[in-house]
Amino acid sequence: MCAQIEIKTVEHRSDLKKFIDFYYELYRDCAYAVPFLFGDEMKTLRSDRNPSFECCEARYFMAFKSGRMVGRIAAIINHRANEKWGCKEVRFNWFDFVDDPEVSTALLDAAEKWGRERGMNEIAGPLGFTDMDREGMLIEGFDRLSTMYTNYNYPYYRQHIERLEGFAKDNDYLEYRIKIPEVAPPKFEKLSRMIETRYNLHVHKFTSDELLNKGMGRRLFEIVNATYKDLYGYSELSDRQIDGLVNDYIRKADLNLVTAVVDGNCNNEMIGFGITFPSFSRALQKTRDGRLFPMGWWPLLRVLKWHKTDTVDLLLIGILPEYRKKGANALIFNDLIDRSHQYGFKWAEAMPQMETNTAVQSEWQYFESEQHRRHRCYRKKMG
Repeated sequence: MCAQIEIKTVEHRSDLKKFIDFYYELYRDCAYAVPFLFGDEMKTLRSDRNPSFECCEARYFMAFKSGRMVGRIAAIINHRANEKWGCKEVRFNWFDFVDDPEVSTALLDAAEKWGRERGMNEIAGPLGFTDMDREGMLIEGFDRLSTMYTNYNYPYYRQHIERLEGFAKDNDYLEYRIKIPEVAPPKFEKLSRMIETRYNLHVHKFTSDELLNKGMGRRLFEIVNATYKDLYGYSELSDRQIDGLVNDYIRKADLNLVTAVVDGNCNNEMIGFGITFPSFSRALQKTRDGRLFPMGWWPLLRVLKWHKTDTVDLLLIGILPEYRKKGANALIFNDLIDRSHQYGFKWAEAMPQMETNTAVQSEWQYFESEQHRRHRCYRKKMG
């Protein structure tokens, strides 16, 4: 007789630790998975630490078989997003499991049941609390090194969810690996000079004081809200969420790798930006299950302080809609190419972009690039 699947909810901090640690156990021997920092995961999943809980509620489930943990799933309701998009959707994420269809089915059933009890009639995912969280299930690129900003999963995940009645593709994200050229493409250099002359747009490099004390860090994410507001499932970031992102990301950023574009005709108001970070993927693989101690901090510090990696992650690029046709992105790329050369980066990882976002994807034609990973979100109408 087959052992029964037992579903337990996360009730205590010790349960949450088990929930987080399951990923490390499942992927410990995988050469392509990147362990997420344990502290970051704990902060994101705790209602008293994550400002997203001002508009979200969540429940976490663990699956056990014969006394052994075999899977996990987070069920999330983003009320702000549901109100904006006029839907009643429960999201799922942090969805990991052994290769046993009974396990994956039981976990999704638990998430659906919880959502249905709260009046939801659709389930979609993998989606996080906000667009700043990891999204999508990996369906292409299993033999490529992942990043700390994206989900990695085994190939069988897709088979499990697509065998279930009702689940269908809702949205795909594409990711590109780009060879950083020795010099900026001629089109970008020529366009940059023209943009500066015709539109009075210019590159601006921030000081820490500007970002942290004079409101420019907040302005970055206000531009994110304006730029991403019509994208799939997006809900605007609140003041508390923005403050958290400034503290978690901008405070730690190398400001040489953050580029803004300002409009000289409007008192040098910021109209676009690009945020890049050196890749922490290999360094994170050297940590012990995402822990900084006893020595996990050292590989990360070598990347953060001395740029000991050959890859830079293109984390966020945002340009106000009215400036997109003016080519402001060329100014950003020109500057970041120069900075990447200074640090010895050879490759850039473009973070997930919707497959329908052909405007962004068309930028990569000017570089030696490869679309090498694809993530998918699924949706199901719940009866």
